[in-house]
Amino acid sequence: MGLLLSGFADEAAKDLRTQIAVHKQFGIHSLEIRNIDGVNIGQMTDAQFEEAYRILQEENMHVCGFGSGIANWATPITTDFQKDLDEFHRLVPRMRRLGTKIIRIMSYPNDGYDEWEWKKHVIHRLETLAAIAEQEGVILGHENCDGWGAQSPENLRTLLEEVNSPALQAIFDSGNPIAHGGTTEDVWAFYQAAKPWICHFHIKDGYRNEKNEIIHCYPGEGWADLKAIMSDLLESGYQGYFSMEPHIAVQVHLSSEYPEKVDVLGIYEEYCRRTIALTQDLNYK
Repeated sequence: MGLLLSGFADEAAKDLRTQIAVHKQFGIHSLEIRNIDGVNIGQMTDAQFEEAYRILQEENMHVCGFGSGIANWATPITTDFQKDLDEFHRLVPRMRRLGTKIIRIMSYPNDGYDEWEWKKHVIHRLETLAAIAEQEGVILGHENCDGWGAQSPENLRTLLEEVNSPALQAIFDSGNPIAHGGTTEDVWAFYQAAKPWICHFHIKDGYRNEKNEIIHCYPGEGWADLKAIMSDLLESGYQGYFSMEPHIAVQVHLSSEYPEKVDVLGIYEEYCRRTIALTQDLNYK
């Protein structure tokens, strides 16, 4: 089986037709859906989703995952939990329509709790969500980005062990440890903690400049040691998707506006080229 590639093509364009076209240009027949025309998949009206569904069916484009807002960077632990429950129940039928199994979540940034309280509330919420996911036959993919489970490799492992559900697995993002101030060693530590549960992988790379600012870059040019980590995961028998999330030209979770005088689409195209080149000689079974 060949390497399975996908991507958050909302970093290439807002509209779905262009998101699909840029992937097909490189022989990639899967999307990870997050935003379409600036609206997250979990916040779309039924009419907006039906239009997206129609286009995806017309284009014969697979959807490997949903980038939801559940428990994410903008959802602190004090947020009314019903908001996430409502979004989840809204997304499950949409996942079923598209044959999508994985929904990306995080684990709630803190908002004034001490460490023990924060952990307790996070575990309780994710246990509740995982129980629903088990019943619905879908997988919550916890990304090592924001929230209690992303604070350290130890927290990540503890979260996955204590919730202890086949419906809660890990999405490993290779660039996030660096974005949060870490080094290549931190990337490997998070990867090793997540490895037994990894169901999905986000290709992201970066480094920190002399001012300690994160600089996102093309895959293989930063500190993420992508080639070695991807090879290690594949050699362990991993058969899931590798999904591109460049963050070079635009970070859609921070702004709905694309920067002027920046070739956003061209940067995403180049990211696809670099990713394909990097993966051509990976070591795996």
